[in-house]
Amino acid sequence: MKKSIKPLTFYDAIDSNKRKTRLIIFTISLLLFIVVFSIGYWFELGWVSIPIAFLVVFFTNYYTYYNSDKIILSISGIREPTKEEYPYLINVVEGLSIAGGIPVPKIFVIDDPSPNAFATGRDPQNSAIAVTTGLLEKLNRLELEGVIAHEISHIKHYDIRLQTISAVMVGLIVILGDALRRSFYWGRGSKRYKKGGDIIALIAVLIAILSPILATLLRLALSRQREYMADAGSAMLTRYPEGLASALEKIARDPLPVKRANSMTAPLYIVNPLDKSWGENLLSTHPPVEERIRRLRMMGERWRLLEKEER
Repeated sequence: MKKSIKPLTFYDAIDSNKRKTRLIIFTISLLLFIVVFSIGYWFELGWVSIPIAFLVVFFTNYYTYYNSDKIILSISGIREPTKEEYPYLINVVEGLSIAGGIPVPKIFVIDDPSPNAFATGRDPQNSAIAVTTGLLEKLNRLELEGVIAHEISHIKHYDIRLQTISAVMVGLIVILGDALRRSFYWGRGSKRYKKGGDIIALIAVLIAILSPILATLLRLALSRQREYMADAGSAMLTRYPEGLASALEKIARDPLPVKRANSMTAPLYIVNPLDKSWGENLLSTHPPVEERIRRLRMMGERWRLLEKEER
């Protein structure tokens, strides 16, 4: 007799995301410590680099916890809409927030013709939703509700804390690793390494080369399953999976990238906002759109069958 597997509930997902947040933030912090130590050691600071690295990691964690959402929003080119400008958007966010049992997040608009959206923040009490003007112009009401419900689900399940904080910290690691690599070209840094007599300086070189790769792998540790869970959460909130499925089709088909999006903010968007000509690949931060649409429509079909049986 096969042992039945307990299905993952939304409460399980919230607890799992909180545990993963601590684990991944610890791993990112460790990598940041190694990169900062390597930079200090490369520039002849010796073992003084250890307390310096500790301080950098501590203040970076503190700052990103309270300010990472502001960083993400500031580089995304957001602005606050008025109720006269986009009354339906504001009404949808308020209504779905109440339905989802969370405080109403701040609402922002990005002036960009590409349809897309993302949520950010550290918890439901400190969260925000940003949508592009292209999304508001190209989606109908039911599709917009599906997208907003997806972002509300991310907020409710604490996905945003992990995604937002890691986005900033991983971005910092890549920048520091790049700075260390550039110092090699400038001919500055450890004289002992240049003489071939310091193994730690050699390790610093390897860290500089590997840090962007490791940072990317950490990004991939942010499971694609969270997007599936947010899709399912959207369907539960709206009771209409086809709305989000149709919205995903339109967003994925649109050839325009979001102009202000970059590798730091891309994983936050509902669909990859960068050059879509590359398509989905093994290193994508999003699951395949086709699979997400298939699952949503299967969910809708099951609900229709259940309704027929009840009648």
